[in-house]
Amino acid sequence: MDFDKLTIDTPEQIAIEFPLAGIGSRFLAIAIDSIIQFVGTVVLSLTANFLEPDLQKYWPSAWNWTAALLILVFFTLYWGYYAAFETIWKGQTPGKRLAGIRVIKDDGRPVTAYEAVARNLVRIIDALFLYGVGVITIFLNKRNKRIGDFVAGTVVVHERKHDAGLFFNTRAQPRGATLDVSKLSNRELELIETFLARRLDLQPELRHATAEKLARRIAEKLGMQDESGADHEDFLENVAKELRDTMRFR
Repeated sequence: MDFDKLTIDTPEQIAIEFPLAGIGSRFLAIAIDSIIQFVGTVVLSLTANFLEPDLQKYWPSAWNWTAALLILVFFTLYWGYYAAFETIWKGQTPGKRLAGIRVIKDDGRPVTAYEAVARNLVRIIDALFLYGVGVITIFLNKRNKRIGDFVAGTVVVHERKHDAGLFFNTRAQPRGATLDVSKLSNRELELIETFLARRLDLQPELRHATAEKLARRIAEKLGMQDESGADHEDFLENVAKELRDTMRFR
């Protein structure tokens, strides 16, 4: 299935594409999350009703406090559910994970707690008229954004369907050939891993061209000469692994 694409041009002149999530996949995610929230609400309500009579015997005002606590819990469950999961799961809720979509920043980076909270505080507006406001907003812009996405600077994209992981093509480095990645920053690591995570979604020609361009850029920063015939994706995987192994960017 073809999707609209979000193309991000990085400062390194590397174009990375993300397939945008549409109305169908986003509503599937909302439906799943709503079912989970509903089940949670029912369980909490039944638990409170079961415990309240016994508490009432020893604590006359138990019902008032129980009701107030339930209101707080229900509010947190509804409004905090999305923000908490999107923060912990890097842009996904259980519904989004099952629907194969994820929230990311406009520049392709993972969302932080700030973006997760900001986009979901505005959910009360997007959810008006059975999410009619959100649907209309999504139809009126090219990046399929609802109001919360505009406020937080985020966009919802499809996850790649392949689960091969970031590293699956790397050849073993010869002994003594450890890369000196001290000249690279966290920005380069994010750029490399963004490409590695999305490469299976790219057309073969674009994938090879992007890998070559990115590898040449990284090699230049490392003070290395380009080796003709070298596998650029192998090189990028090795650089990313070396960066992660140093533990400097965790």
